[in-house]
Amino acid sequence: MRILGIDPGLRSTGWGVIACDYGNLRHIANGAIRPKTTLADADRLGIIFNELDDVIAQHKPNQAAIEQIFVAKSAGSALRLGMARGVGLLVCGVNGLAVGEISARAVKKAVAGTGAAEKRQVQDMVARLLSVTAKNADAADALAIAIAVSNDAGKLPNVGVGSYKGEAAGGLSAAIAAALARDDASNGGKT
Repeated sequence: MRILGIDPGLRSTGWGVIACDYGNLRHIANGAIRPKTTLADADRLGIIFNELDDVIAQHKPNQAAIEQIFVAKSAGSALRLGMARGVGLLVCGVNGLAVGEISARAVKKAVAGTGAAEKRQVQDMVARLLSVTAKNADAADALAIAIAVSNDAGKLPNVGVGSYKGEAAGGLSAAIAAALARDDASNGGKT
């Protein structure tokens, strides 16, 4: 099962694709779409659509997950975030992907163990779980969204994410245990 995580934004839309096979998480790809800020909003949204469409065509995810909208600092910021989020939903719909929505707090709790985790804690856990350093903070957030959904935190309606094709439940728990064991072995048993 391949999952595309999307962290929407008009300035930078992060994306990350992971595979979740039988409780094992594997990094496929990640990046961020950063249209020039001098472009009109319509042009920036077109770039986000086209690049996410390319990501889907290249990496062939089975489903997607996107961060839920939150109360922004201003109505203008919320509107612009909503436009980028809408494009993310649209490109997934055009490609026939079911999209789960998940709050930032639920992502933090699923990946770092607490909904109050700081951005750095989430990025560190993403790096540990996938043995990869994301291209930037937005890409790390997108990978975290995909990881959280792999653990049913952003479960799609009528879709058993954690039990696809015989996968063992608790894929994220198994991945965390494997990452900790890998770190422990590389430190000579010293934590």
